[in-house]
Amino acid sequence: MTVAQFFVALLSIAIALSVIMAGAWLVQQRTGNSGWVDTIWTFGLGAVGAVSALAPVPATGSRQFLVAVIIALWAARLGLHIASRSRGIADDPRYAEMARAWGDAAPRQMFWLLQKQAWVTIPLALAVFLAAHNPAPLFRMQDVVAIIVVMAAIIGEAVADRQLRAFKSDPANKGRVCDAGLWAWSRHPNYFFEWLGWLAYPLLAIEIGGAFGWGYLALLAPACMYWLLVYVSGIPPLEAHMLRSRGQTFRDYQARTSAFFPTPPRR
Repeated sequence: MTVAQFFVALLSIAIALSVIMAGAWLVQQRTGNSGWVDTIWTFGLGAVGAVSALAPVPATGSRQFLVAVIIALWAARLGLHIASRSRGIADDPRYAEMARAWGDAAPRQMFWLLQKQAWVTIPLALAVFLAAHNPAPLFRMQDVVAIIVVMAAIIGEAVADRQLRAFKSDPANKGRVCDAGLWAWSRHPNYFFEWLGWLAYPLLAIEIGGAFGWGYLALLAPACMYWLLVYVSGIPPLEAHMLRSRGQTFRDYQARTSAFFPTPPRR
C-alpha cells in the first residue's frame, strides 16, 4: 500500500463518517429521541468498514471478504439490538442529560458532539480497512485467533444484552440493579465484549515480519474504544444516570462488582 493510497482511504473514511453523523443529528432533531444516534452510528460504521474492506486498494481477495463479513455481522447484531431498544424509549438518558445542561444551545452542541464522535470513530474504520488489506496469506495463526476473539465478543455481548433484557422485563425487578449472570462479574459486560471484538482487527492487520507496517496503526482501534467506553461516552454518563435513579442500591453494586473487566464478585 502506497502512502497516497493510505491517505485517500483515510480521507474517504473521515468524510463518510462525518456525513453519517450529520444524518444522525438530523434524525435526533426530528424525532427528539437521541437513542437513534447510536443505531445510526453502528450501522454507519459497519457500512463504512465493509465498503473500505472491499475496496481494491490494494486487493487481497479472501481476506477482504472475511473482514467485510466480520464488520457486517457486528453491525447487524448490535445495530438491530440498539434499534429495538430505541423504539421503546422516549430519549437516551445520557444524551438527554447533556441536552438539558446545554439549554437553548442544545441543537448546535449536539451537532458538534456527533461530529466529534465521527472523528474519534476514524481509528475504528481505519483498523477494518488495514485488516482487510494486509497482504499476508489468510489463516495465519493470528487470523484464526482473531476470528475466535471476534466471535467470542459478538456472542458474549449478545448474551449480556439478553440477560439485561430478561431482567428488565420481569416486573419483580423494578427499581433493582441487574446483577445476574455476566452482570455479576462486570457492571458493563456488554461494553467489555464490545471492546474485546476490536482486538481482532490488529491481529488481522499486523504482519509480525514487518511486511505491512501500516498494520500497526490498527492498534489504535481497541485503544480508542477502551477510552470511549471507560472514560468518555460509555461508563461515566451511564453510571451517573444509575446513581441518580438507583442511589444506594447502585453504590452497593459498584462496591462488589468490577466496572469493566469481568472478575468474581467481591463480598
